[in-house]
Amino acid sequence: NLVVKDGKIVDTQPCQRGPVNEGKLCPKGVFGFEFINSPDRLTTPLVRKNGELVPASWDEALAVIAENFAKYQPDEFAVISSARCCNEDNYAMQKFARIVLKTPNIDHCARLCHAPTVAGLAKVFGSGASTNSFDDLAIADLVFIIGSNNFEAHPLAARRIMQAKEKGAHIIVCDPRRTPTAKQAELHIQHRPGTDIQLLNCLMKNIIENDWIDHEFVENRTLGYEDLKACVTQDKYSIENTAKVCGIPEESIKQALEWLHECQHKTAFVHCLGITQHTVGVDNVRSIAFVQTLLGNIGKPGCGVNALRGQNNVQGSCDMGALPNVYAGYFSVMNPDLAKKVADYWGVESIPQGKLGLHIPEMLDTLYEHPDQVKCMYLMGENPVISDPNSKMVEQAMENCEFLVVQDIFETETSRYADVVLPGSCYAEEDGTQTNAERRVQRFRKAQDAPGESKLDWEIMKMIAEKMGYGQYFQWETSEDVFNEMRGITPQYAGITYAKLEGDGIQWPCPTEDHPGTAILHINEFAGMPEGKAALEAVEHREPAEVVDEEYPIWLTTGATIWHWPSGSMTRRCEQLDKDAPTAWLEINVKDAEKYGVKDGETVVLYSRRGEVEVAARVIPDIKEGVFFMPFHFTEARANLV
Repeated sequence: NLVVKDGKIVDTQPCQRGPVNEGKLCPKGVFGFEFINSPDRLTTPLVRKNGELVPASWDEALAVIAENFAKYQPDEFAVISSARCCNEDNYAMQKFARIVLKTPNIDHCARLCHAPTVAGLAKVFGSGASTNSFDDLAIADLVFIIGSNNFEAHPLAARRIMQAKEKGAHIIVCDPRRTPTAKQAELHIQHRPGTDIQLLNCLMKNIIENDWIDHEFVENRTLGYEDLKACVTQDKYSIENTAKVCGIPEESIKQALEWLHECQHKTAFVHCLGITQHTVGVDNVRSIAFVQTLLGNIGKPGCGVNALRGQNNVQGSCDMGALPNVYAGYFSVMNPDLAKKVADYWGVESIPQGKLGLHIPEMLDTLYEHPDQVKCMYLMGENPVISDPNSKMVEQAMENCEFLVVQDIFETETSRYADVVLPGSCYAEEDGTQTNAERRVQRFRKAQDAPGESKLDWEIMKMIAEKMGYGQYFQWETSEDVFNEMRGITPQYAGITYAKLEGDGIQWPCPTEDHPGTAILHINEFAGMPEGKAALEAVEHREPAEVVDEEYPIWLTTGATIWHWPSGSMTRRCEQLDKDAPTAWLEINVKDAEKYGVKDGETVVLYSRRGEVEVAARVIPDIKEGVFFMPFHFTEARANLV
């Protein structure tokens, strides 16, 4: 809840009846409202003149955009939407890209966080979303956490895990760092980065060879078991060899196996970016799904594969079709019948279909290497210069862009390269919905007016469309109008209305207005899969695309902190949060510090093949030897430079 005084937000309060937060707030929930009324907020459009961004009227900014957008061919556009924005904004953005710009090149930051979850779970189960609810974490007998520091990044989900622990549940954490999450675990498996599949295949090998699989579930509800079995039962996935590959004690693997067997049908897996942000991220996610499928831990309370998303609306922005491979509702762009269905619904002759659009890394790589192929970019609520890997390359890509439009609430490191900057609104200044990691669609309401001439993000897209002669396809007056259009083409949301969201939110799929929503997926079948069955398949361990060597002997991992949100553009404008974590640091193991002559608090230069950064060292025993860690929120010490 937001506390408003004299038309301005002055405080927050936890929602006592909320099923997600249970009357609690994390630090960002307590202090993270201060950015809303920051004096740094954009209040008017900016247009570049004589090399400088200067204030302009909306009419002028829209005219400049319309004139320039008209110059480019569909394949020359790159459009990036935002998981910070609501469902309505993301739906509008992907529709704008496909109707007005006629481009298939639409993506958002899930590409760099949880797109592997969507793809991986969809390949196995037919749906790219978490299978269970947060409540199921609290009733699990074993919570197996891999690649997730939820005590910092997802504190409210961590509360459910602590509730399970208080009831006697076992907690396993797999992470190269001894994070606050790992410190709550009975078993911390401190494996080498990039060895997740080796570990998961080892678990499956022993589950199969000990005859711990759920035979009825595997026989009746899966396809491909023999292929998976032939893969994971190879000698290279033995406990002995896996301990060597992962750099962990054999006893840790044996203990994990014992608890997996002991807690069968009450084991919940939890993962986050430590699993997905790899070149094998999709296979990492699939391997987690395979373990749970072999054990029959799908479609049951206290079980499942639970993906904790990287931002507030990663799930929703994927659902809305802000992706290059699917329209809203996960209709494939490669299916001509589904493309026609969407085009007919929108009332247009055709939309981009039959080929995959560029995803974010491809957009930036093309701008960097072949700027004659992608020339124009439209960004909403994204700051890739800070958020995306290889910052120097991203900066040059932005420099190469012929015409760049940035729509945001602040000037950012990325907007410095823009030709036009448009002032959008934040969640407190609009009505809308977002969808969390448990597929719960929740409504939020306007609490104050946006500053100056700022406008709703979907409203801005509508204005550009009208200026370019496409206004008939964007005849919305309210956020509810956008939502109602969206649910008409999105089966998972078909039965959800604003009125129905007055309570505690609805978990999709909700196919009809009298449907209560779905807390647990795949109870009886895997909808959309051949024969309604889960797809098991051989997945081999592969070393990361770039490994340590004599010249670069250290693994660097990055991640979030409890105080800040990805690029820090909002949370670093919140006094208490910035006070608690004012700058970056580099975590170094005590033995590595001795080896390299580094003292605690000393400024060091961290360098790689891509760049270098100065940062203060934090010498601790909690990180694995040979691995460094650095948070990614800080522009003055950008982890993504290296």
